[in-house]
Amino acid sequence: MKKTALSDRILREVEKPARYIGKEINSVEKDPEQVDIRFAMCFPDVYEIGMSHLGIQIIYEQLNRLPYVWCERVYSPWPDLHRIMKEQRIPLFALESQEMVKGFDFLGITLQYELCYANILQILDLSGIPLHAKDRGEEDPIVLGGGPCAYNPEPLADFFDFFYIGESETVMEEVVRLRRDMKKAGRSRAEYLRELSHIPGMYVPSLYEVSYREDQTLAAFSPRYPDVPARVKRQVCMNLSEAPYPEKPLVPYIKVTQDRVVLEIQRGCIRGCRFCQAGMIYRPLREKSLDTLKKEAERMLEASGHEEISLSSLSSSDYSQLPELLDYLIKNFRSQSINISLPSLRIDNFSLEVMKQVQDVKKSSLTFAPEAGTQRLRDVINKGLAEEEILAGAGAAFRGGWNKVKLYFMLGLPTETKEDRKGIAHLAQGICDAYYEIPKKDRNGKCEITVSTSFFVPKPFTPFQWAPMYREGMYLDRAKEVKEEIRAMKNQKSIRYIWHDAKGTVLEGVLARGDRRLGPVIEYAYRHGALFDAWTDYFNMDIWMEAFAAAGVDHEFYTLRERDTEELLPWDFIDIGVSRRFMEREWERAREGVVTPNCREMCRGCGSRSFGGGVCFEERDDKGHSVNAWKSPELSTLPEREEDEA
Repeated sequence: MKKTALSDRILREVEKPARYIGKEINSVEKDPEQVDIRFAMCFPDVYEIGMSHLGIQIIYEQLNRLPYVWCERVYSPWPDLHRIMKEQRIPLFALESQEMVKGFDFLGITLQYELCYANILQILDLSGIPLHAKDRGEEDPIVLGGGPCAYNPEPLADFFDFFYIGESETVMEEVVRLRRDMKKAGRSRAEYLRELSHIPGMYVPSLYEVSYREDQTLAAFSPRYPDVPARVKRQVCMNLSEAPYPEKPLVPYIKVTQDRVVLEIQRGCIRGCRFCQAGMIYRPLREKSLDTLKKEAERMLEASGHEEISLSSLSSSDYSQLPELLDYLIKNFRSQSINISLPSLRIDNFSLEVMKQVQDVKKSSLTFAPEAGTQRLRDVINKGLAEEEILAGAGAAFRGGWNKVKLYFMLGLPTETKEDRKGIAHLAQGICDAYYEIPKKDRNGKCEITVSTSFFVPKPFTPFQWAPMYREGMYLDRAKEVKEEIRAMKNQKSIRYIWHDAKGTVLEGVLARGDRRLGPVIEYAYRHGALFDAWTDYFNMDIWMEAFAAAGVDHEFYTLRERDTEELLPWDFIDIGVSRRFMEREWERAREGVVTPNCREMCRGCGSRSFGGGVCFEERDDKGHSVNAWKSPELSTLPEREEDEA
């Protein structure tokens, strides 16, 4: 049995020692002497969060299928262990081998949310890896980043050797194979990174230079060498049915955030919500075949022993064979007491009938995400959800036995007015009315409505990327207006209101929309105690304000101003497939309050046809099912459709 990196004494001192010992069911063990590449895959947050992330498990499966690679996992040590490791100079280790991360060939870090940026430096610091890429030597791991936050990598440019822009199923094998071959040939770190920049989707920050104007906006962003591409093209896996997927999911010994089998049914979204980054950077919508999903469900449930299976998608209702998939899962697994979870469903009659079959009505609550309180503002954000649909869906749910509803909204959206904010309370009241219209004898107890508001952050590669944000106090004033209006409702005792942290929203906005000048800010914040900023108990905005001051950075430059569509944005060198022209059109349509149809209703020429498949080329049978999960790459040569101005 392998010796653990931490002594028994230390494990007894820390909370949840199972976070650090490895040995989970289905974890992969290889002989380090029999592999050429050691890859440490890191989620820079606590174990329970990282173990619930599907992307990590996909990469883990993909890389460990390669005989010459051993992929292991790393998570952020909780503050109790962080302190001990710093005091006793214990190097950070990978779970499977319990060996130092510093000795690996790669350290891959997934970038899922901006408030984990201080934890990234924690990982490097505890590993003994120089924080700055320029200071690393030949024996240090190559540090790469990927995930949604990599679509604006510039705030982290100082700390990463390269960023992987796109989906791992595409060229990850090429990335590690190149490292293996150049390592055997005795080639240097710098030579590897230069050659790596020729692989589509790979961004090496050290190979580009940036200049700024007197007004602090970007003046130019350009490669330092003629062979380095000026634009980095997002890599997209078009055939999900044949892509690597976990056959034996990792099963932890402690409870994690999502302790279940996750079945990804499709990737991308047709809806086109203008605030949603995921809906843009994962275009086009691509479905997995029904046969593939059946096999994956069987394999994963058998290999894991989990008692729940969850369908993963940005909008599960849009999967064209959802009725057939659910029928199969119910018939084959409900007799084994396997629960079926269906997040991201649109609340319509079909969805309600499905939920009656797969949920315990007495214990469940329904979730609606209107996002805005009035129809005018829902049209601005292109939500595609009418108030009549919301009320009708709630009424049908109440008649079916539900009595608890969660409503999610955003405050601070472009063009938002006081009436829009008051509309949140009125919509909640309307849903209460729908409940109390049911005869008392047919109700299922007291109506419980939970209204939750977050504060809007305009993210890169969305039509709202040019929109301004607000100061903390202005966000709180908006939440106060909603709270007061709810209190004025006749059924206010049935409505509970909660809102998110405004300080965290401001920091998220700075880090999401910033440039390379934020590197010193992040480093200062980490060195002065910032850690686990996504956790309310640990977040300290005062540290970050000190960091902005110390680095001479005006954080409001990145948040308060509306950006001109002519301005060069820090992420403009990345080509996600969705064109800037389309984004600008959608920004204009938003301000006019004009709704854009979803991708299945009408193609609006966003640019995703260039990938040659998915919903852009979808054909349907007489039942309305998609009959092609993907199309041949040759179709990528077809011209992009122009927007139908009619």
